[in-house]
Amino acid sequence: MKQLQSLNKKIKTKKAKVAVIGLGYVGLPVACMLAETGFKVVGVDLKQDRVDLINQGISPIEGKEPGLSDLLNLVFHLGNFRATTDYSDLTDADIVLIDVETPIDDEHIPQYVALRSACQSLGKVMKDDVLLIVESTIAPGTMETLVRPLVEEFSGKKSGEDFFLGACPERVMPGKLLANLRNMSRVCGGDTPEIAETMKKFYRHIVQSDLDAADLITTEVTKTAENAFRDVNIAFANELALICQSVGADFLKVRELVNKSPGRNVLFAGAGVGGHCIPKDPWLLVYGAKGKADIRLIPAARGINESMPQQILIMLKGALNTYNKSLKDAKVGILGYAYLADSDDTRNSPSEKLLELLTDAQVDVVVQDPYVENFKQEILETINACDAIIVMVAHEEYSKIDLQQIKQRLNFPIIIDGRRVIDPKLANQAGLDYYGIGFGLSNLEG
Repeated sequence: MKQLQSLNKKIKTKKAKVAVIGLGYVGLPVACMLAETGFKVVGVDLKQDRVDLINQGISPIEGKEPGLSDLLNLVFHLGNFRATTDYSDLTDADIVLIDVETPIDDEHIPQYVALRSACQSLGKVMKDDVLLIVESTIAPGTMETLVRPLVEEFSGKKSGEDFFLGACPERVMPGKLLANLRNMSRVCGGDTPEIAETMKKFYRHIVQSDLDAADLITTEVTKTAENAFRDVNIAFANELALICQSVGADFLKVRELVNKSPGRNVLFAGAGVGGHCIPKDPWLLVYGAKGKADIRLIPAARGINESMPQQILIMLKGALNTYNKSLKDAKVGILGYAYLADSDDTRNSPSEKLLELLTDAQVDVVVQDPYVENFKQEILETINACDAIIVMVAHEEYSKIDLQQIKQRLNFPIIIDGRRVIDPKLANQAGLDYYGIGFGLSNLEG
């Protein structure tokens, strides 16, 4: 097709103008990387404060994100990247990437408010022959049932003739955004094989790993299946940890020994699964097969992982009982509010769920997190006069805390480790009662 041939030439010479809708954890680093290679990039985001920071060369993403601030500052000064809140700035874009959130509701139904809005707003302004690529993770069938008809309706253009559709879900984790974008393979799902090949040529400018061509539905299933697979495996680890805890074994030692057997890879257990992807993507995968298949394993795994903050609450109640202290009116310190170590990302944070549970139980709760704006106060000041503390995030700072000083600040010497960042024996030597996910108390005997 002549339009794609022309676009391929623009991609090769970096004359293609690129637009990125959504400048969050995916859109911003993608835009910066493309701008670094020489493409002219405009980014659209509805948050004016975010746009203002970006247009000063300042990254709005906090936490440890190696290289991103420097890269944004570089492309800002090169003049290759700018941000806007106005979709009319996309009228001359040749390639448009959509990187908006795709959450689910309490019934596990996809809520595509941002995706719908992006498709509608883009459709009103886009020119002919645009290659539209959805990088957001979506339920199988979404490209066909939502993206295509919406863009056609609001643009008055015909998919496959006047514009071209692709899906290329990101594979990134906060703290490793640039490294993941460079080094992780990508699936380039095209509405036709020719579109997929054009996408591969485009992404080759920033991706150093494999670029695999596929159709749209295969691409949608692949991304949601990746995270569902991880969720199921985390659920096994969490359930194994609860077994170890109950029978007096140490999950970490059991995990080490199991993983010496060929083909075994037990993941880490913990106080819950957070982030934008894993708590959501398994439900997107299930939604794609709704009414068509009997799906049981994936929902069961979700249930286990969602229950882990409740397990922390149970552990806390038992620990307080040893001092004849009830949950009601207890004062408890939570260390960590982000969902990921050394990150400011709080999306679907297990700490948020635990905070709700503790509040419902009439517990007085204080929170500390070195990366989250509202909770950056000093650790010892935060936990002063608490009856117990709970480590919910494996921030590096928490692995180095002075356990003796922690004990001196607490009413009762209770530390609950939801991420196994504290050495149980060191805690015990400091006079602390240590409770950890997957840690049987008999391991401290003797």
